Order: sequence, then structure tokens, then C-alpha cells
Amino acid sequence: MKKIITLCLSVSMIMLFTACGTTKGATPSQAAQSTVAEKPAPEMAAQKPQGNSKILVAYFSSTGNTKALAENAADILKADLYEIVADKKYTSEDLNYNNESTRATVEQKDNSARPAISGKVSSFAQYDTIVIAYPIWWGQAPRIIDTFLESYDFSGKKIVPLCTSAGSDVGSSADALHSLCSASANWVEGKRFTKGTSKQELQQWFSSHQIKSSK
Repeated sequence: MKKIITLCLSVSMIMLFTACGTTKGATPSQAAQSTVAEKPAPEMAAQKPQGNSKILVAYFSSTGNTKALAENAADILKADLYEIVADKKYTSEDLNYNNESTRATVEQKDNSARPAISGKVSSFAQYDTIVIAYPIWWGQAPRIIDTFLESYDFSGKKIVPLCTSAGSDVGSSADALHSLCSASANWVEGKRFTKGTSKQELQQWFSSHQIKSSK
């Protein structure tokens, strides 16, 4: 009888160690099946401006230069800040100027291209002045700026285009954007700023064009 009990205990121990060894040595996919799957983290929503300012600084930036300019502009004007985020973000390869088949090159050659934007401006009607900051791509504003301008009613609003570029001036980019808005929109002549433009220089330009803080 003792031998039978001893034999049963031995078999049980062998089965236990075998099960533990199987779980420990399982492949990642097999191990995942033995646990409760975690829910994926929710994607971050596009930034939405908050506050009671009458001025909005909306910007699109791929390298960070335009972002820095926009943040300074928002601080000077005590404005709300909104980042125009592409639904499909641009990679460094997308912006390769030396490749005619890259995403940005193809878009810039197509006047009808309208890259999708993730998120939208809440309470857009509250703003009476919109500062639009963008980089110069192939002599023009990125097509996603066209998408932004065609997504809202700018009737009666003052629009201030600012661009960043190492060499190209604002040129015809502002005129091309102007044509996409309501005829009643009040466009201020645009200005190009380079990387590292001081906050003081930007403030002086705003003052010279009678663009003041609404607070």
C-alpha cells in the first residue's frame, strides 16, 4: 500500500514539474496566450487650445523650428496654441528633397493634395485673430496648411501668416493660402523668420503690424 502511495506521489510531482517547465520555456506567443491580454494604451488626441484668448496661434512643424517660433508668438500675444498634427506623421524620408518620389515632394507638386489632420480646434468661432505658422516646403506652405484653412470659416478674422525657412522668403506662399479663405478675411502681409529668431525681434514685428495681446 505504501508503495502505491509513494508511486502516486512521484507521478504527481513529475507532472507538476513538467507543467512548470513548459510554461517557463514557452515561446513569447505561447506565454502570451496563458495570460490575460493587456489593453493597448489609447492614442493621444491632438492638442486642443484652452483658454479665453481671442488670438489663436496654429502651427505645423516637422523639425521643431516652426514650433519654437509659434510658442514664442503665443507667449508674446497671450494666445492659445494649437498644433496642426498630420493624421499620418511625416518621417525624415518623407521630407527628402533629393528624391522626387517622396511623400512631401509628391504632395507639393499636387495642388489638390490635402493631407488629413488629426483633431480639430475647439471653439474656433471665439478667435478674431489667427496666426498661422508653417515651414516653407519647395517654395510653398505644406499642403496640410491648405487642409487647415479649408476646414474652418475665416470670415471676418484677421490672419497673420508666419513662415520659417533658412533661405526662401514667404514669397507667394501667403498669397496661395489667401486664395483658399473667405474674401472677407483680413490678411496681414506675411513674414519669414529664421531658426533662432529672438523673442524680442518677433515682438517688434508684431508691434509694427498692430498685432497686440488680447489680454
